[in-house]
Amino acid sequence: MKDGVLIGIDAGTSVIKSVAFTVTGEQIAAAAIANRYQAFPDGGAEQDMARTWTDTAATLKELSDKVPNLKERLIAISVTGQGDGMWLIDKAGEPVAPAWLWLDARSAAITEDFAASKDYLAHYQRTGTGVNACQMSMQLVWMTRNRPDLLARATTGFHCKDWLYFKLTGDRRTDPSEGNFTFGQYKTRTYAPEVLDVLGASDARSLLPEMIEGTRDAGRLTPEAAALTGLKAGTPITLGYVDVLCTGLGGGLYDPKGETGCTIVGSTGMHMKIAPSAEHVKLNGELSGYTMCFPVPGMYAQIQSNMASTLNIDWLLDLGRDVLSQQGVERSRGDLLKGLDERILKAEPARAIYHPYISQAGERGPVMEPAARAMFTGLELGMGFADLMRSVFEGLCFASRDCYSAMGDIPREVRVTGGAARSQALRVMLASVLKAPVRSVQREEAGAAGAAMMAAVQQKIYPDMDACAAQWVDPLLGAVTPPDPSLIARYDGAFGIYKQTRETMRPIWRAMVANRAS
Repeated sequence: MKDGVLIGIDAGTSVIKSVAFTVTGEQIAAAAIANRYQAFPDGGAEQDMARTWTDTAATLKELSDKVPNLKERLIAISVTGQGDGMWLIDKAGEPVAPAWLWLDARSAAITEDFAASKDYLAHYQRTGTGVNACQMSMQLVWMTRNRPDLLARATTGFHCKDWLYFKLTGDRRTDPSEGNFTFGQYKTRTYAPEVLDVLGASDARSLLPEMIEGTRDAGRLTPEAAALTGLKAGTPITLGYVDVLCTGLGGGLYDPKGETGCTIVGSTGMHMKIAPSAEHVKLNGELSGYTMCFPVPGMYAQIQSNMASTLNIDWLLDLGRDVLSQQGVERSRGDLLKGLDERILKAEPARAIYHPYISQAGERGPVMEPAARAMFTGLELGMGFADLMRSVFEGLCFASRDCYSAMGDIPREVRVTGGAARSQALRVMLASVLKAPVRSVQREEAGAAGAAMMAAVQQKIYPDMDACAAQWVDPLLGAVTPPDPSLIARYDGAFGIYKQTRETMRPIWRAMVANRAS
C-alpha cells in the first residue's frame, strides 16, 4: 500500500485529464488531451461521446506508460467530469446522439416558462436548486417535444462522468450530487422527478440510472477497458461526484463548521459553502443556486454559479489574437497573458464595469436570466486593453460577491482554485470585493485530486474525509491574500452599480434576444 497509486479522472469542458497520486496526495504524473465540442447557431453545444471515451482511455494508457509498474501499484480509479448536460445511450450501450453539454441553450425558453410557473416553487424546494437550460431535466423536455425519435431509442440518461464510469465498468449508475440537484429530494438524497411529469415528459423517468455513493461503492474495470488502458481488469472504479464538488473538495472547501468558502475560477464560476446538515441549507428568494449532496454523510454544499467565468477572459484574449492574426502575427492566449497581471494592477480600478454574461445560455446565479448578455458600462476614450481586462477581472469578482450574498454571509475565508487563481491581480481584486481574505490552494489538479480523495476513503486508506483532507489539502494551503484597504470603498460603490445595472438591463436583454429571434 505504501507505494500504491490512486488515479483521478477529470473530464472537463476544455481538457480531459488523468492524474496519478500517492496515497498521501502527492501528484506523481498527469496525462491530458484537449477536449472539443461543437456550437450551433440555435444555441446547441454538443460533444462526441465515443471520442470522449477514447480520449479518456488514451490518458489512462499514457499514465501507464509514465508511472513505473502502474498496473500492479494501482489501488483504484475515480472519475469526475463536467456537470449538467445529457449523454444518452441505447440498450446496447451505444450513444443515440452526441452529448448535450452544460453550454447548450436550446431549452432556454422551456426553462424560462417553467421558472415563471406555479409549479416552480415546489420543484425548487424539493431540489434546493434553481432550474436552468443546461440541466438534463429541461433538455429531456426539449427532446420530448422536438426529437422524440431519439428518446425512443434511449434507455439511459447519463452525465459526462456517468458515461465514462459506464465505459470503465459496464454499470449504468449516477451519483447523489447530480441525481439530486436535477431530479431529487435533497433532504432524503433520493429521486423525486416530478418535474418531468409537470412538463409532459413522464416517459423520460425510465432513463434515470440508480444512484450510488462513491465513498462507499465501487465497480470493477472491465477486460475491454483494461485492454484499452493498459491497466488490470478488476481494478476498483469509484464514481466521483460532479466536477465542481470534486474540485471544491480538492481545493479546500471541506470545513465541518461551514465557515470556509471555495471559489472555482474555471470556464464557469462556482462559489461554494458547506451546510453541515440539511437544516443548515438556506434557500433564497430568487429561487436560484444549487444544493448538492457532499461526499460526507449528512453534509451539503450550497453553490451559486455564474455561467461563464474564464470564458470572458478567453473572449477578450481572442479578440486581441484575431487582430494580430489579421496582420500575419500568430500569438497564443498564453503569449498575451505574459506580463498582463502587472499592467492590470496599474490600471485604474472600477473605471468601467463589466457584466460577465458571455455565455449564450445567459446567467443562472444568483439571478436566473437566460437573456442576460455581457456588457461594458462606462467605456471612455483612452482606455486600453489592460483597462478592459481589469474590468473583466473585476466583473468576475462582482459576480462572486453577488453569488455569495445570495447564500447568506460571505465566508470568513475564501479558498480559490482554477486556472485564473494563479493570477495575483485576480486574488487581490477578489479579496477586496469580498472584504475577506483569499487563499489559493497549491494543488495543480484539484478536480482529479477530489475524485481520488473519494477513492481513498472508499478503499479505507483513510477512515473518513476529515483524515483525508488533513493529509491531502491542509499542507497545500497557500499564503493569505488580504483585502486591499484602498480598494474596498471603491469596490463597494461599484458593486452597487453592478447590481443596479443588471436589474435595469433585464427587459432590454430580453428585447434584444426577441429582436434577434425575429
